[in-house]
Amino acid sequence: MKKILITGSNGLLGQKLIDLYLKSNEVNLIATGRGNNRYPHENGYEYVTMDITSLEQVQKVIKKYKPNCIINTAAMTNVDQCEEYKFGAENLNVNAVEHLIDTANQVGSHFIQLSTDFIFDGKNGPYKEDDQPNPLSHYGKTKLEAEKIIQGKSAKWSIIRTVLVYGIVHDMSRSNIVLWAKNALEKRQPLKIVDDQFRSPTLAEDLAIGCQLVEQKEAEGIFNISGKDQMSIVSLVERVADYFKLDKSYIEKVSSATLNQPAKRPPLTGFNLEKSYKVLGYNPHSFEEGIELLMEQLTTK
Repeated sequence: MKKILITGSNGLLGQKLIDLYLKSNEVNLIATGRGNNRYPHENGYEYVTMDITSLEQVQKVIKKYKPNCIINTAAMTNVDQCEEYKFGAENLNVNAVEHLIDTANQVGSHFIQLSTDFIFDGKNGPYKEDDQPNPLSHYGKTKLEAEKIIQGKSAKWSIIRTVLVYGIVHDMSRSNIVLWAKNALEKRQPLKIVDDQFRSPTLAEDLAIGCQLVEQKEAEGIFNISGKDQMSIVSLVERVADYFKLDKSYIEKVSSATLNQPAKRPPLTGFNLEKSYKVLGYNPHSFEEGIELLMEQLTTK
């Protein structure tokens, strides 16, 4: 059986990947993360503590297990936090990736890296895989730098770019835009939401399936994996309100310039998914289907 090693397995995507691989039971799965395991079940896989910013820990774990494939879901993804704590962002998003690649090369692992629409400036979205990046934020710059290192150093690599991931898992360390909007509107909190940024939000289950398709097909290169519906951020929040029958009068449309956020955001991203449809057979949910799945999971928790 193939050995698959996941980094960042306590996060949203990491836990969805464990869910997915445990359903098939066709691989030896090694889940890794900082600190204690937060996945609710212990059987069917092995959990190992690994801090990817430590070259010593990375080498110890990867050389022990010699995985056929490493899926790196670990990253600092809070865009404003990356702007304010640049060293931390570089350490986790760039230096740690280099540790993983160097060690993956030594044991012959296929290395799959998660990247982002924020490597683009948002002037000409939606984007294809071969469009020219131009990041506006430090977060985007670190993710692009990691992409360049991978393409320059990795013996066998894939880069999966995604957009605005949402979903729910056990013991979440942070929320995401769908849950945040739902919770705020249920509490009747006034929300200032930008109407000049456009995204194609991605269901975490779809992203996990995209990662698995790349791994199973051993598909190398860059792949766009996101939702298929493009919308403004304010439209996204309004669609959440509509689905849960919440009062939209608490939503105020504002421009990005009024928020004074530390990091610049690209105005128009989203992805052209044709390559992933054709090469991988990727078939994402609609946004409303994604909310419906999330709702089912909320009611069973």
